[in-house]
Amino acid sequence: MAKNICKIDIVLKYAQKHGIIRVRDVISQGIHPEYLRRMCEKGLLTKMGRGIYIPANSEISPNIGLAQISKRIPQGVICLLSALQFHDIGTQSPFEVWVGIDRKAAKPQIDYPPVRVVRFSGQALSEGIEEYKIEGVLVKIYNKAKTIADCFKYRNKIGFDVALEALKDCHSRRLCTNDELWKYAKICRVSNVIKPYLEAIL
Repeated sequence: MAKNICKIDIVLKYAQKHGIIRVRDVISQGIHPEYLRRMCEKGLLTKMGRGIYIPANSEISPNIGLAQISKRIPQGVICLLSALQFHDIGTQSPFEVWVGIDRKAAKPQIDYPPVRVVRFSGQALSEGIEEYKIEGVLVKIYNKAKTIADCFKYRNKIGFDVALEALKDCHSRRLCTNDELWKYAKICRVSNVIKPYLEAIL
């Protein structure tokens, strides 16, 4: 019994330190995943999705979904509608987590939370990344200016009205500079698309 309690303590301390715990994390500690089920029954952990658990006493952040996806796709970058929502730009409230991955990467198999995968390559993938700690997880998110440029690049996916709303909101609240917008517009190859709309609001 004492041995079991010791293992539960190890799992609980790990979960409290990292915010989110996966089955593979428990296995890496030399502990059988069955302990996760037992801890849920005891009210020590809460299951958030297949293979994803958090301490039961956690104050769940509205950005928990971003942390869950980042835990499952560590090389992914939160983008487009999810990045707009995180940065509080515009009025979007997506039910899916939008995440950018390398165009050659295998599509992740995730049942929860719902995820929308977008392919990026080169500088469009690697530039403009900021890192945040959410629920103990390191989450990579494209910055405000890069997100605006992405919205114009993927306007057929998200809707041109969404991209334009984001640009106007970002400009009116001075969330980034025009130089930053131009920088990422060039990287995303949407300079000619965004130029007339940016000039119109200057």
